[in-house]
Amino acid sequence: MTVPDTVLSELRTAAAAAADKLATNISGFDVGERLGITDAFLVCSAPSDRQLKSICDEIEYQLKEQHQSSPVRREGRDSDTWVLLDYGHMVIHVQHQEDRALYGLDRLYADVPKVDLGLAAESDDAVA
Repeated sequence: MTVPDTVLSELRTAAAAAADKLATNISGFDVGERLGITDAFLVCSAPSDRQLKSICDEIEYQLKEQHQSSPVRREGRDSDTWVLLDYGHMVIHVQHQEDRALYGLDRLYADVPKVDLGLAAESDDAVA
């Protein structure tokens, strides 16, 4: 695995924050060797617009509080169906369940190593 320990720590903080706000299908991907522009992706799903916003807010809050880390860029805040939080060293995708199935990031990155996010009830469910 090529994900540096500092990035892994932040990725796990983000995953825990998403889980606290009831995100589903939380997955981490080691994309460093494949992409070269970032080390890892975190992908999670939300069933509603309100929950998607809540998940994003909690992720940003926890990363700021615990790691003094803020996103370099936010995309999709107004769309309410897919928000991308770009921290440079990691990219977080929070998607509506339907968009996640449609765009298939899980399938696109199926050949890269998954990251152990340290979640108690971590699931290997991939979105088909």
